[in-house]
Amino acid sequence: MPGPTRGAWRSALLAAALLSAAPAAAEVSDGKISDGKIRIGVLTDMSGVYADITGKGSVVATRMAVDDCLAAECRGMNIEIVSADHQNKADVASAIAREWIDRQGVDVLTDMSNASIQLALPPLLKAKNRLGLFPGGTARLTGDACLPSHIVQWMWDTYVQVAGVSTTLTKPGTTWQLVTADYALGNQLEADTRQLVAREGGRVLGSVRHPFPAADLSSQIVTAQGSGADIVALANAGGDTITGVKAARDFGLLGSAQRLAAFFLTVMDVRSIGLQTAQGTVLTEGFYWDLDPGTRAFSARFRALHGTVPSAIHAGIYSAVRHYLKAAAAAGTDEAGAVMATMHALPIADEVVRNARLRPDGRMVHDVYVFQVKTPAASKGEWDFYEPVATIPGDRAFRPLEQGNCPALKDRAGR
Repeated sequence: MPGPTRGAWRSALLAAALLSAAPAAAEVSDGKISDGKIRIGVLTDMSGVYADITGKGSVVATRMAVDDCLAAECRGMNIEIVSADHQNKADVASAIAREWIDRQGVDVLTDMSNASIQLALPPLLKAKNRLGLFPGGTARLTGDACLPSHIVQWMWDTYVQVAGVSTTLTKPGTTWQLVTADYALGNQLEADTRQLVAREGGRVLGSVRHPFPAADLSSQIVTAQGSGADIVALANAGGDTITGVKAARDFGLLGSAQRLAAFFLTVMDVRSIGLQTAQGTVLTEGFYWDLDPGTRAFSARFRALHGTVPSAIHAGIYSAVRHYLKAAAAAGTDEAGAVMATMHALPIADEVVRNARLRPDGRMVHDVYVFQVKTPAASKGEWDFYEPVATIPGDRAFRPLEQGNCPALKDRAGR
């Protein structure tokens, strides 16, 4: 007999997810907040390569979400924020998270922006019945490592960062060469690039790996340049991306017939590098401060508190925490199952995201954007860094639900 259609399969998974969440909502302790307070833990990078795009800005974004909810749906609730530096070490992050949960009663964790940390924490969250709000990270969080009962993935993932640029730039016969950070994030970016470039009829010639973090990428950039590939892509993030873009300019790759794509170039990175150096680089972003009146209003509030415009991670933390708090207020409890079920039931609406919805695998899909870094002459002011290239609807940009192979959803659908 023929198998179920894709649409029927997706519907079955959605129904299974909602049914599995319903009992949790019914089992809450009389609809009450445990110990009368919701505690949010911001586990972030305060001093390492991701500090500019996470760090203190992540705490500011969380505080904005709390204040906005206290002025609306959360009026009268008691909400506390704690924060710590995970030092980009999975064991440090796990120890902090465990102490927060066991001794401080933390209900939900956010940020956790490091691929190794992201893969280490979900089992602890499940064991302790707590929620994790990941603003981005490895696509494995909604794939083989998915845990939709206890985690959501909000703004970006490794798949969409590659998909935006690769589907926009790749034509049949287009060749790519990768400069890859040799750890979990880089490995996932490389795997996704090979798949998506091949889907568009292109070809990845090879990959040059570098340690994380990298003090210098000159040899890797020269090797990638020498491959003759149409596009050289930086499969890294943070300080490594900055180092790679600078080397690409120094060795004449930027401004040549070859194009440079950076899967995780941010507005903070561009400001650090300068338009003169970064101009022409192509990137994917789930958020940009100057997209529309809503993003500009949010970014102005953030900048007044933090001194910079928000990164996509900051914006994702705000949106995810805001939605979590709306759900907790609507459910009248901080019990993980009830709040997660309500997060799936409530529409997602804020100044940050457009056309957003939360899938059964925990992936929040929304519009994403491809940009090219402007020339200095084209920039009209501070932080005016990006020229829009394409807007990609979420259903096209993010990995299809059925391709994620989330074990939890397969188990539910098979019952």
